[in-house]
Amino acid sequence: MASARPPCRVGHGFDLHRLEALAPEGAGRPLILGGVRIEHRLGPVGHSDGDALLHAVTDAILGALGQPDIGELFPDSSPKWARADSAIFLAEAVNRMKSAGFELGNVDATVILQKPKVAPHKDAIRLNLARLLGVDASRVNLKGKTHEELDALGAGRGVAVHAVVLLMAKEAPS
Repeated sequence: MASARPPCRVGHGFDLHRLEALAPEGAGRPLILGGVRIEHRLGPVGHSDGDALLHAVTDAILGALGQPDIGELFPDSSPKWARADSAIFLAEAVNRMKSAGFELGNVDATVILQKPKVAPHKDAIRLNLARLLGVDASRVNLKGKTHEELDALGAGRGVAVHAVVLLMAKEAPS
C-alpha cells in the first residue's frame, strides 16, 4: 500500500572545501558563498566554483526529497561541470522540489570559516540565497562560525557548511 506524501520533510546538507592561494600561485578559485564573491587571498579548491554554501543547501533539498545527491547529479569526473556556477545545481534541486509538490519552509545554514569573517557579508548572502531559492529572505538564516583555531578549518585551510531545510507539501488545489 502506497503511503500518502508527508506534510513536511527535513534535509541536511554538508560541504567542505580546502582553501588555497588563488591562481596562479595556487589552485584556489575566488571565494564565493551563496553566490556572493568575498575578497580573500585564499579560495576553495573544487571542480565547480566551490561555493560550499550552495552545495550544502542543494544537498539538503535533495536529501529531503530522498533523491540523488549533488555528486551523483553533477559528478566532478565530468568536464561539463568544471568551473560551473553552483547556482545551476541549486536551481535543479529547486525544480525537483517543486516537481515533487513541495515548497521551501526555511533554510538554516552555518558557514564555518576562520577568515574572512562571514558577518560583514551575511545580509548580501542571505538576500542572494533567498533570491536563488525564490523565497522571502525571512525564510533564510545564515550563521558564521570560526573553528577557534582548531584543526585545518581553524587554521584557515578550509571552509565547511552545514545546511538544514524544511520542505512543506504544497496544498492540492481544491
